[in-house]
This record gives sequence, C-alpha cells and structure tokens, in this order.
Amino acid sequence: MPEADTPTTADGIRTFCIEHFVQPARSRGEHTVTLRAGDVHHQMDLAQRLPAVCAALGSDTFERLARVRRLAIDGPLNGASTLFVFKLT
Repeated sequence: MPEADTPTTADGIRTFCIEHFVQPARSRGEHTVTLRAGDVHHQMDLAQRLPAVCAALGSDTFERLARVRRLAIDGPLNGASTLFVFKLT
C-alpha cells in the first residue's frame, strides 16, 4: 500500500492537479479548466492508475480543495480520454 504522501494516492493526484492545472488557470484569469485524465496520468508518470486519477478528479473532495465546481465529465469511465471540466470559483 502506498504511503499517504506518495503521488499515487488520491491526495497526491489532487494536489498535483491543483498545483499544475487549477492554480495556473486561475493565475491566467481563466474561468474554467479542463483536465484530461490521460494527461494527468502521463505527467505524473503513473502506471495503470487511470481509475485512481478519475476517482480523484471526480470527487467532491477535489472540488472543495481546488475551489472549483464540476461542470461536466465527458468520455469513457476511467479512460485516458475522460475530460473533467471545472468552473473556477
């Protein structure tokens, strides 16, 4: 079982996405941000963890921590091409 601070945990995935996608979009003055599960998976150098990425991004916890509101999820369940669209609040 991975340790709590490893990037393969849901918390690590959420933190990575906030730091690398949400905060930069907010800094650029954007109103929405779209995250592609496969991009997150690849940039984190994960192996066979797409379900974990999708679960982390689809969680209410991510919305609360990132201060975003989910607008849409498009694509296959737990797939690399799954898109998560969030409104920055």
